[in-house]
Amino acid sequence: MTQITSEAELEALYDAPVPTSILKEVDHITDDYRKFIEASPFAILATSGPEGLDCSPRGDPSGFVRFADSKTLMIPDRRGNNRIDSLRNIVRDPRVALLFLIPGIGTTMRVNGRARLTADPELCASFAMEGKNPKCVIVITVERAYTQCQKAIVRSRLWDAAMHVAQAALPTAGEMMERLSKGGFDGKAYDAEYPERLKRTIY
Repeated sequence: MTQITSEAELEALYDAPVPTSILKEVDHITDDYRKFIEASPFAILATSGPEGLDCSPRGDPSGFVRFADSKTLMIPDRRGNNRIDSLRNIVRDPRVALLFLIPGIGTTMRVNGRARLTADPELCASFAMEGKNPKCVIVITVERAYTQCQKAIVRSRLWDAAMHVAQAALPTAGEMMERLSKGGFDGKAYDAEYPERLKRTIY
């Protein structure tokens, strides 16, 4: 296998960047870019820490990301599994990247910047859902923002219902944990109880 070990070797493989890919990058959220973010119900948050990298899904009704101004985004940290890997990373290394997806739309939105966490009671209360506040809010200062073209979404046919995978084709969470525990975990009970548990703990 031929390994690429330098930027010069890498750049020799590719043409110059498409001019529009440079034009669209700015250091703030434009009015047009804001429309994409406000329409997105789902984002992927990438963070970095001493142990390595983390990539975490974030989802809520469209508009869940709030704008303090054109340079500042705010994202509520909803209830999860309490590993808080992304949050641990942010308090040690503020660099973050976001990828916003919009169902049915091929263009995605990318934002890079630096984040901090706040547990301000009033701010957290303003993000309440079903009477429950997030434990904290991720506040991101935008350094780079740009749209990503549709090619990956088109190639993957991500929004094509004909490509949806049936759950039965894959192992369930309970089955996987039962195998990992070598039979010490009741996977069937976990899967059977999950729908009701999800309703209780979604927020």
